[in-house]
Amino acid sequence: MTDIDYDNLLMKIKPSKEETEKVQKLSNQLIKIINESSNELDIPATAVLVGSVAKGTWLAGNADIDILIKFPLETSSEYLKEYGLKIGHKCIQKMEGISEERYASHPYVTGYIDGYYVDFVPCYDIESSIELKSAVDRTLLHTEYIKANLTDKQADEVVLLKKFMDSVGTYGSEFRVGGFSGYLCEMLILRYDNFIQTLRNAAKNWNYGYIVDIENYGTANLFKDPLVAIDPVDKKRNVAAALTLQKMSEFIVAAGNFLHSPSEEYFLLTEYKTEPNIILEQFIKRATKTVLICFKPPKIPADAIYPQIKKTENSIVRVAESEGFSIFGSESWTDENDLAVILIEFETWKLPYIKKHEGPQIWIREHQERFLEKYGQNAWIKDDRWVVGVKRDYMDGELLLSDLMTGKKSGYLKFGKHLKKKIMKEHQIIDVTEYLNLDKAEGKILYFLHHYLNQGELLYR
Repeated sequence: MTDIDYDNLLMKIKPSKEETEKVQKLSNQLIKIINESSNELDIPATAVLVGSVAKGTWLAGNADIDILIKFPLETSSEYLKEYGLKIGHKCIQKMEGISEERYASHPYVTGYIDGYYVDFVPCYDIESSIELKSAVDRTLLHTEYIKANLTDKQADEVVLLKKFMDSVGTYGSEFRVGGFSGYLCEMLILRYDNFIQTLRNAAKNWNYGYIVDIENYGTANLFKDPLVAIDPVDKKRNVAAALTLQKMSEFIVAAGNFLHSPSEEYFLLTEYKTEPNIILEQFIKRATKTVLICFKPPKIPADAIYPQIKKTENSIVRVAESEGFSIFGSESWTDENDLAVILIEFETWKLPYIKKHEGPQIWIREHQERFLEKYGQNAWIKDDRWVVGVKRDYMDGELLLSDLMTGKKSGYLKFGKHLKKKIMKEHQIIDVTEYLNLDKAEGKILYFLHHYLNQGELLYR
């Protein structure tokens, strides 16, 4: 691995001394304001910095500051939520920032302050997972565990691993990515000591159900996920539960590719060719039929939007295939505010009038009798089974999609629960080649279309 100067690389991807000092100064200032506000309002709460900034494992230019507002265990849930939000808003207001309430396991406040996003999250001041009252409480224990066990050298190794994963498209545990969380990256470095050993083990040893159990709890049998990483602070939790088989597989392949031919390019974000005419040419060359179902996403939290759109996408594919259409691929995307897109690529778009329908074997006489009563002399025998040609419900993919989206065949479709009314009220079904000829084909949707056409490009350099 002598081809890469890792010290020089770390200087590029780690926060600079100036950035680190600025973030630490801001974090300390915010914690001081929250603690002072708590005292002024006689609220029994204290603030603590958590997450990658507290652990020293954040990437340059990517300092999302996470501050937990800790309440005593005996605090009621209602009190915690009300006054946790109140203190958060007060701090953001004092810093002349912009605030927005969001929701995870319970409400929290996000502020945009001095160029940084800061999450102020109320939680219970727990000392072990036995006292856990909400998922966010565990973050306290995660931060303490990593700070106590990860060396400064290993923190740098985490930064290398995060940057590598980010560049190959496998970093981020949110549903829209389905990749590795920052805490999981830290766990892997604790398990394998450094970046290279992590890649070597992934490329050589990982398979479905692979187990990472740093504390040797022996509770992996509780889980059936692609990767099982037992939480060092909670033996009944799999830290890798959000990791999809897709992203685990991509990381294994990218790790092997890097080890075979190391390059700093694996730590750089790929520049996409997103000119509409280039993407248009690629779709035309495929000679498939690709349609986009476009609609406005519902006003719900981002973590809820993505699984609902994906559920709808998968259901459309299942129904189309059950009707005899061959689907080459599908994908979905949203900007979370104004546009959501479900892409369906058909290998077959038009079907013949009839389809073959298999009936019972000839010696299952009761079923044979009912079959012949229905189809009579139109049926014939193939080997020992009755067969008949029946009229298709749909010969045209466009008609099928139209009926699915307008409700004529919606009983067959499993929508995300907030999407059904939204899609039926207003949507557009458009051929991707038409869409790319429109002036509105710009921005992030072009990245989405490019990535769909080039799904493996991030794994190689």
